[in-house]
Amino acid sequence: MTDSWEPKIEPGPARPEAKGFPVGLTIAVVIAFAILIGLGVWQLQRLKWKEALLAGIARAEAAQAVALEPVLDAQALGHDEEYTRVKVTCPGLARARALELYSLREGQIGSRLISACHVITGHYNSILVDRGFVPETVTARPLPDPADTTPVEVTGVLRKGDPGNFMTPPNTATRWYLHNARAMGAALHADPPVSPLFLMAETSTNPDFKGLVPAPFPLNVPNNHLSYAITWFGLAGALAGVYGAAVFKRMSSGG
Repeated sequence: MTDSWEPKIEPGPARPEAKGFPVGLTIAVVIAFAILIGLGVWQLQRLKWKEALLAGIARAEAAQAVALEPVLDAQALGHDEEYTRVKVTCPGLARARALELYSLREGQIGSRLISACHVITGHYNSILVDRGFVPETVTARPLPDPADTTPVEVTGVLRKGDPGNFMTPPNTATRWYLHNARAMGAALHADPPVSPLFLMAETSTNPDFKGLVPAPFPLNVPNNHLSYAITWFGLAGALAGVYGAAVFKRMSSGG
């Protein structure tokens, strides 16, 4: 019997497996890229808001106080009267009921006391007065007395309420987080219609209560939003560059 013979074939070097387009990686990078671009755009929006704030502060500090009522009528007719410095007499403001609006000032957590002031204009019957800031360490409050109608002269600056953002907590019964003139006016039973502008008091409504500090403007306002925007856009560009290089290398090695 003759043994059969078959040639022995040695296996050659393994060929690299072809690598396809990285779909999962691409989806993750697109999401991250969109988030970074969104943060950059948000910082540009904050930059525009901050520049308007700084310009308004400078304008208000240099202005003389004028009567409130004509200014509110001009606002109702379409004029932008934010940052106008005004003066008004509010009956019973020192003992008026107040809502507490969460605030942070010079690193201190506290509340801003918001009360209604009755006014008579061609368009509004009330305006909300931000009477000032009370640190959280101060638990005392001016006692409300609806029967007290003692006139209180207030000088201050008209401001729009802070609209808040996606991180702003919802308002609660004991603490507010969002400026909303209509809702606050309703909670205070202010005579409608209520002005959409708030009066940020410069003068004290309660001289005997030292814990309440009039604070119409934030102190030491930083403006770093442009650098923040450049950082976010730069990170987005770097991510796109790294992703492009990785995909190119992957597709080339798979050929």
